[in-house]
Amino acid sequence: SYAIEKKLSKHKQEFGTVGAIEGVAGPEAANNASAAGVLVPMLTLGLPTSATAAIMLSAFQSYGINPGPLLLTTQGDLVWGLIASLFIANVILVILNLPLIGLWVRLLKIPAPQLYAGILVFATVGTYGISQSPIDLVILYLLGAAGYLMRRFDFPTAPVIIGMILGPLAETQFRRAMTISNGDWSVFYKHPLSLTLLTLAFIGLVGPHIWAYIEHRRRRGPEHVPGDA
Repeated sequence: SYAIEKKLSKHKQEFGTVGAIEGVAGPEAANNASAAGVLVPMLTLGLPTSATAAIMLSAFQSYGINPGPLLLTTQGDLVWGLIASLFIANVILVILNLPLIGLWVRLLKIPAPQLYAGILVFATVGTYGISQSPIDLVILYLLGAAGYLMRRFDFPTAPVIIGMILGPLAETQFRRAMTISNGDWSVFYKHPLSLTLLTLAFIGLVGPHIWAYIEHRRRRGPEHVPGDA
């Protein structure tokens, strides 16, 4: 969104220097649109495509709600209530953000160490208040340290969260497929649909690495051999 706004703008030189409003409004509009867009595959297929959707899917499952193709027919009131809540939330956000924008700007002036300390205190109190278990606190700190290291060394955290949610589901469905096929692994590539999905997953896994390698070789150009004129 930022790149498109910069390309279409008549004042490209303002981007990244004096704070062009288009460079702020465009990405924020795209961000808000994607937040609601991830609900479509989550509600219809049960597939979270973001960390937020993965957390919502986990919350649904904790209440015995399994998103999927039958959700719209079996629990239509829930789906339409969720959609209506998005409209209500946007109206409330406008009402709250316009008069409180000065407060939100002041929050940016809080030093990062103090902000992190406050978040850690609230996370500790909330985690211990749920189960009163010291083990949960140890898990909280270990996961927090792992998240910090991932952020520090530029590892994406969203795939980890999605993997934690989809991992048990994938294992359950894998066992079900093995039971139905009597242990025959060919069931995964005999049917066109499963073969297509596995092929797309393989392309999505190795494709970015191959493309990055090709781009790297293209930027380097032909290698110079010593002694050539």
